[in-house]
Amino acid sequence: MGFGNPVRSDDAVGIYVIEQLQKRIKEEEDISIFDMGTSAFEVLFGLKGHSKIIMVDAVINTNEPEGTLYRVPAKELERAPDENPMVFLHSMKWDQALSYAKKILREEYPEDISVYLIAVENTKLEVELSSTIKEAGDKVVGLIVEELQNEVS
Repeated sequence: MGFGNPVRSDDAVGIYVIEQLQKRIKEEEDISIFDMGTSAFEVLFGLKGHSKIIMVDAVINTNEPEGTLYRVPAKELERAPDENPMVFLHSMKWDQALSYAKKILREEYPEDISVYLIAVENTKLEVELSSTIKEAGDKVVGLIVEELQNEVS
């Protein structure tokens, strides 16, 4: 699952990674590739039926150089669900959607969810990724492909 806003420059790195994966990996019965854009609530539906999930997104304000990669278990990033029934779904982020998914899917919730985060600074209204972020995205693509190949072997 790749997240990002395609008109916010480096914020689109998750979408870039998905586009590159689609070129390198053919979707098979056991592999799904999702361009999530800025959708978060749809995470609930994308998780069902999968045993392993890899998510990719940009992260801002890390105080680390642009392009710095982080790989973390999703459970370290989950935000508690808002129990207010009037929660504004369009402003929900994927980290909070994961918490909702865990609560709703229960035993169908995948245990193996990891997240690649790429440090960015430029989220201006632009449609191009910076070369630094594109390079970091390519590195994540390589890491994901390698991880998938290791699971098949």
